Amino acid sequence: MAHILIVDDNTMLCELLSSQLRSADHTVLSALTLQEALQLAQQESFDLILLDVQLPDGNGLDAFQQFAQTSSRPEIIIMTGSGDAEGAKKAIQSGAWSYLEKPNILQNLVSPLTRALEYREEKKRIEQAPVALKREGIIGSSPVINSSLDQVACAAAGGANVLITGETGTGKEVFARAIHENSHRGTKAFVVVDCASLPENLIESTLFGHVKGAFTGADRSATGLIKLADGGTLFLDEVGELPERIQKTFLRVLQERSFRPLGSTREEQSNFRLLAATNRDLSQKVKDGSFRPDLLYRLRSLSLHLPPLRERKEDIRPLCRHFLVRLCERTQVSSKEISDEFFETLMDYEWPGNVRELQQTLEQVFANAIHHPTLFAYHLPAHIRVCTAMQGLTHEEPPPPATAPVSSLHQGRPTDWKSFKAEQERQYLQQVFTYTRGNIKESCRISGLSRARIYQLINLHNLSTQQKVAF
Repeated sequence: MAHILIVDDNTMLCELLSSQLRSADHTVLSALTLQEALQLAQQESFDLILLDVQLPDGNGLDAFQQFAQTSSRPEIIIMTGSGDAEGAKKAIQSGAWSYLEKPNILQNLVSPLTRALEYREEKKRIEQAPVALKREGIIGSSPVINSSLDQVACAAAGGANVLITGETGTGKEVFARAIHENSHRGTKAFVVVDCASLPENLIESTLFGHVKGAFTGADRSATGLIKLADGGTLFLDEVGELPERIQKTFLRVLQERSFRPLGSTREEQSNFRLLAATNRDLSQKVKDGSFRPDLLYRLRSLSLHLPPLRERKEDIRPLCRHFLVRLCERTQVSSKEISDEFFETLMDYEWPGNVRELQQTLEQVFANAIHHPTLFAYHLPAHIRVCTAMQGLTHEEPPPPATAPVSSLHQGRPTDWKSFKAEQERQYLQQVFTYTRGNIKESCRISGLSRARIYQLINLHNLSTQQKVAF
């Protein structure tokens, strides 16, 4: 028996689905809006959620992760009145079990619902056996990082090839090491091949090794990196930069686990596990003809996509403290305090270079403030402070067009534009804070405003002290 939540604004459909599910001994609740559904999902433990796409107060697909990350981690099936390819793609990529069209929902629901609940029961049994995951260098506990760590645990338990994707600076090598160290090969070698930095004329020798006299300058034999990874893990960093002529050769190595050093007539074996990483779109490179599709299929037996730092800003504080502790230990300097303003400025920045950029920024700040016991926003690089300052500026909007409906303006003589704009801003803030129950972080996410700008508007419009505390 499962506890199921139906989220749909069609009361008749809710009643029909509820009746069908209750006849199968499930307990069912329903909600007509996203806000009501999210409140229920936070208050109760659901096994499965049937989630509509078009709801009165938003799009169900946009709120998918909010439901998925509630404490019960429910399985989710998407329902839609009119399905489309992009919607189906987004639903499945988000983690939905199925993407079902409402006209056939009563007939087509049984199979995916049964599979989802069977999977959930198995997952519960697996989670009862605690796993102590080695995660050195992986800092943070945001939902997206926890999800990535779950994938690391799954990858480490098997032996399949793994393709790790993500923007530059997201920590692809750190996660590759975590997969290796948590696998049964963890005590063996972890061999890194930087495909982007290997000279094309030396790449075969570097990978496969060579015998003495194989080419000019080969005055002695050398073991290749593939052989060094025997029994352990071979990590191809920036695999998208692997030259095309090497891709075919390496594909055979993957298939046979054998290779021939340059100049040798003898085949050698290497029992390695392959992990690869790239910040490029390999599917696009396949379309462009610069990457072999059969090699791509081999590389991504499992896929792990790492989130950019801008999607896990709640991890900025623990990351900063981690980097500062290491800097203090390395330079034998006393620990430093960090002002709230410092963190707020970091949170306002988008971090195009991700965790690597944050680490380098902390190193620069540490060097500039070596004699200061406390780090302030003033110590941050100018380009980061400029971004925050620009976000805090008040930009005057042009007056509404003459065709704007009169009903949206004050009756009688219009007020001046500045006063009208200020009143609209104040009302908008009150609406946002009412919806988020005063949660500043959620208000920033919904409005698209920075934390600094939110507080600036609170002060600008003289909201009461009681209101600010509630926020």
